Amino acid sequence: MQVRTMADYMASGETPEVLFWVGCAGSFDQRAQKITRAFASILEKTGVKFAILGKEEGCTGDPARRAGNEFLFQMMAYNNIQLLNGYGVKKIVTTCPHCFNTFKNEYPELGGTYEVMHHTTLLQQLIDEGKVRMKDGGAFKGKKITYHDSCYLGRANNIYEAPRKVLEVLDAELVEMKRCRSNGLCCGAGGAQMFKEEEKGTTRVNFERGREAVETGASVIASNCPFCMTMLMDGVKEKGKEDEVKVLDIAELVAASME
Repeated sequence: MQVRTMADYMASGETPEVLFWVGCAGSFDQRAQKITRAFASILEKTGVKFAILGKEEGCTGDPARRAGNEFLFQMMAYNNIQLLNGYGVKKIVTTCPHCFNTFKNEYPELGGTYEVMHHTTLLQQLIDEGKVRMKDGGAFKGKKITYHDSCYLGRANNIYEAPRKVLEVLDAELVEMKRCRSNGLCCGAGGAQMFKEEEKGTTRVNFERGREAVETGASVIASNCPFCMTMLMDGVKEKGKEDEVKVLDIAELVAASME
């Protein structure tokens, strides 16, 4: 894919509408790269003028702060803020709720104030504006889909409706897990748990969440976060259901169903 960087835009004296912050998972994790491609293809199709930072992008510092390394977090954050402010970035969209939360709620006190959106909110806007149109009898028509509320989008930022409104457009049947919305269960990756061994217990959080998702009878688990994606895929695998139940990001569902 030919995606322009902020440096390309600056060199030609143009300004993009939005900066797509790809994030570490979206850049390096093979599974999450598919989410990045799907979302970028939607932006291209709908004519949104967007840029990425490319090789200039660094981690937001979220895992460092969650793991207790405040010094490393602030160092990373100041580097990013300098870069973003240098390019005059006003609006950022992310496919990762962790990046979204860090930019929206933690960067302002360090001098980085931007309009920050999670990709599910932008997708809902594009659908409302009529820019995203679905194929008749799309890939997920009539299928049962269950949606997992990620902690940083749901409880931390109170975004529950946008992702569900996007799923409604797919003409699928949305079946909720018992623990959903503000009562949703964490996938087990947040707070930098993704990168460390779990403590002693009787089961893993993601096995528990995977079981809840499989029990809804849905053939698709819709996710909005690359961390949740990894954890839920492992949870489904543990139940031996990886052939029948697919874990897909909302952007992938939309990209597969668009005209």
